[in-house]
Amino acid sequence: MRPPGRGASKTLEVLPPRRAPAMEDEEMEKKVQQYLHRKGFRLTELALQEERNRLSTTSLSDVSLSRSDNDPSRYYDGYSRLRTWAYSSLDQYKHELLRVLYPVFIHCFMDLVAEGHAHEARSFFQAFREDHELMHSRDLQKLEGILSPSHLEEMDLARSLRQNKFRIKLCEYSYELLLQYLQKTQALVMLGIINERIIFEVSAGQPSLISDDADVVALVGTSKDLAKQINQKEVHWGLLEDSVEERMEKALSDSDKTEAESKDADTEDNKKKSSEGGKQGGSLKKLKKDKLVGATGKNNKSETSMVSAAPRVKPELTLPATPVEVEQSVLEDLRNRAQLNNLALPSVSFYTFLNTHNGLNCTSISNDGSLVVGGFSDSSVKVWDMSKIGQPTKTCSSQGENGSSQGEHLSGTTEGKRPYTLFQGHSGPVYSAAFSPFGDFLLSSSSDSTIRLWSTKLNANLVCYKGHNYPVWDVQFSPVGHYFASASHDRTARIWSMDKIQPLRIMAGHLSDVDCVQWHVNCNYIATGSSDKTVRLWDVQTGECIRMFIGHRSMVLSLAMSPDGRYMASGDEDGTIMMWDLSTGRCVSPLAGHNSCVWSLAFSCEGALLASGSADCTVKLWDVASSTKALKLDDTKGGSTNRLRLLKALPTKSSPVYNLRFSRRNLLFAAGALSLGS
Repeated sequence: MRPPGRGASKTLEVLPPRRAPAMEDEEMEKKVQQYLHRKGFRLTELALQEERNRLSTTSLSDVSLSRSDNDPSRYYDGYSRLRTWAYSSLDQYKHELLRVLYPVFIHCFMDLVAEGHAHEARSFFQAFREDHELMHSRDLQKLEGILSPSHLEEMDLARSLRQNKFRIKLCEYSYELLLQYLQKTQALVMLGIINERIIFEVSAGQPSLISDDADVVALVGTSKDLAKQINQKEVHWGLLEDSVEERMEKALSDSDKTEAESKDADTEDNKKKSSEGGKQGGSLKKLKKDKLVGATGKNNKSETSMVSAAPRVKPELTLPATPVEVEQSVLEDLRNRAQLNNLALPSVSFYTFLNTHNGLNCTSISNDGSLVVGGFSDSSVKVWDMSKIGQPTKTCSSQGENGSSQGEHLSGTTEGKRPYTLFQGHSGPVYSAAFSPFGDFLLSSSSDSTIRLWSTKLNANLVCYKGHNYPVWDVQFSPVGHYFASASHDRTARIWSMDKIQPLRIMAGHLSDVDCVQWHVNCNYIATGSSDKTVRLWDVQTGECIRMFIGHRSMVLSLAMSPDGRYMASGDEDGTIMMWDLSTGRCVSPLAGHNSCVWSLAFSCEGALLASGSADCTVKLWDVASSTKALKLDDTKGGSTNRLRLLKALPTKSSPVYNLRFSRRNLLFAAGALSLGS
């Protein structure tokens, strides 16, 4: 075996030992030997005889090897020696050589199971699983359930592992060290697994750092190659035509023109009246005020340029009309919006659930922050009106014209006064809840496989949607309401409309649970995060996957879309946040700021800031605007990825942060849980 030169993917190539000649070969060799004897080529005849003797000896050794082929201990011994050698290697190359151990480990285990050595496979798995718990804990939990050869065919993960090869990145010297070890030890079992199951990407120069690449070990033919194929499709990431924001921008531009005209007229009047001493002070004050208004208008325009510069697209779904009074309310909020940047950070209102005793599974906050909902393990959904906190509460029997409200009818009215509205109807723990954009409806999803629609005005359950076969982990309203999306343990995401009890689209393709779902701002796409460590973008009209984002090392738990629709942020179980460019499908800014699960992500209204909430009891604010500006410069220069700059970390006392939301006025609302007592 010769070590490869510098290049792309390499595989270890081993020539199998030559077998004893067949009957035809023996007759041919006899004729050749007779010819050599007849011609007097004595030395050649002796050399041929020695070669035949050597081959016969090799055939005997092959027989002895074949007798030991079914010995399960050869996997344990071979892997143990390879593991000892890798851990005792030079520190500079050790972390690269250790990458080889995981694919060898799982294929040794699966080969033992396939050969019927279930007990030995279990012992092997338990002996070495600790080495890979940190990086591959979820995969190991699934593989641990394999007990028979039939399980290898039934489990998607095992079938994918056995049908595809691993791609591992090594530097040239690490690759040569591995070759030398395999040549020296003649570890045939390990060599066979490496040849059959691994492709090496060999690069010249120094070994990579441990944290340099999130994809140093990847399956070929599944995620990475499939993502390259999928990401060639076109994505129209802009905003909707004739949206409320667009009309607001037109109104602002019109008002700027009228203000400019009035300012010019006032300036001329001030010049004419400059000789009048009594009115001079008032005119100067008015002139200063006009200058301030003009500067504010320019500032607003520059701050919202990120959104205003986004292209406009047509909706693929039939969108509902926005009521006039609601539109006026939205426009009023947009006019009073605070402009956020790295120097002007938002005010934060934090809601804490006390004494939850691990019963709180999810929270959500309405767009204006007036309503807060919690979903609990006892199947209940509770809604708090923040304007009534601290005021005398009404008894349950006084709500509604007919006594107790429909939403509270099943709960009983003997508990007296409550500071919240109780909704009951689910028959299992509630895992997600979401308000409609205007707060008049509430969705909840549960382990009972159903989604329920509640009215916050009537305090009643309106519809129960059935379609998923397993627990529904997440549900989210579209930005315009009426439509909503759900994510489930059945590895699918589904799109629904409020007026139909069956789903409109089913998005299937993830290899494991779909844990979270998020709508694009133009309602033409939804994004899903999964336990298979990928994020996918789906076209709502066709149900087709048009983007696949790879880079997370653990299950994806949270998603957020930027206001201009170009970027998406995703957070995972390890605390890593990644921001993606939807147009190219590549990662813009990978960052690791949290040390536990990232439960929630939210962009500010103009997209300048990103807020993240985590189980490590912190809310963190990140500078998005400067990173996206640097990205645009790098696009023209062919640069690499940037990292988001952490602006501020806001720790809670001991409350994990479950949910974040920016209001339309750019006030940040957060919700978390604090469990006191036992």
